[in-house]
Amino acid sequence: MSAHLLSAALDLAAASVPVLPLRAGKRPVGNCPTCTGNACGGRPNMKTPGSCQCPRPCHGWAAATTDPAVLRSPAWAEAWREAHAVAYHPGGARLTVVDLDNADAITWARQTLPATRTVPTTRGEHWIYLGTMQSANNVRPSVDIKSCMQYARWLGPGTGTMTQLPDTVRALVEREETTPPRAEMVSSLARPATWDPAVATGCRHTKRYVDTGLNRGLDLVRACKESGAGSKAYGVASFIASQHAACPGPCDLDTLGQHIIDAAVSVGVPEQYARRAVSRGLDDLALLGRVS
Repeated sequence: MSAHLLSAALDLAAASVPVLPLRAGKRPVGNCPTCTGNACGGRPNMKTPGSCQCPRPCHGWAAATTDPAVLRSPAWAEAWREAHAVAYHPGGARLTVVDLDNADAITWARQTLPATRTVPTTRGEHWIYLGTMQSANNVRPSVDIKSCMQYARWLGPGTGTMTQLPDTVRALVEREETTPPRAEMVSSLARPATWDPAVATGCRHTKRYVDTGLNRGLDLVRACKESGAGSKAYGVASFIASQHAACPGPCDLDTLGQHIIDAAVSVGVPEQYARRAVSRGLDDLALLGRVS
């Protein structure tokens, strides 16, 4: 076991940063025998909400934890023996990493983005901001965004003061999520079902409470007529998921999510992008509690 890697992981966990071991090649540990070959359906890796419940580190970023007992457990011991690095889940720590992979990308960032904490990497720098967003690769040449449902390699605390995630960074992803409105654009479900407490049998909220929050969120999405509707749909979905994090479930979030998707589509977001943004929003905060 690499004692210094485990020690670093425990220090990060104590600071509420979810961590996991990485093997050679900056790759997460492979899935456990029960989940090998995605026999479990890939849960929760980009498909189904919920944190990883496997005793061994499994499902990539979803295995990241702040529990020192898990990190020190016999089930994780083999992973630490093979570990070459420590990774963390930026979204779980309420952070976003702008991964700049070469000198040109760094020059662009210095000319475009507000200063924040920076960490040197093998080929470039990580710029770390306070706040979360969707993760995306290749948002521009040699620039990746690592936040929700992603991991980043821990390379030290870096230098500088972390600042709030700027709209400039969010726009790098939302550009893909929005297009000018097209006439008669509808989603595949033009009239989504109404949220029904008889279906959401594990929800602790009243229908009035749920409908009020949903309608306010839909108004926010529909207000983004020029740009930003995809990003706003993600934010609304994340907020709604957080409201249900303490519910035993099920809460029928799929029905609420479909309403958000339709609102985004109505102002010009391609349905596939809207569906992906809402799915990521619901999945992100589902890691904080049980929602379904």
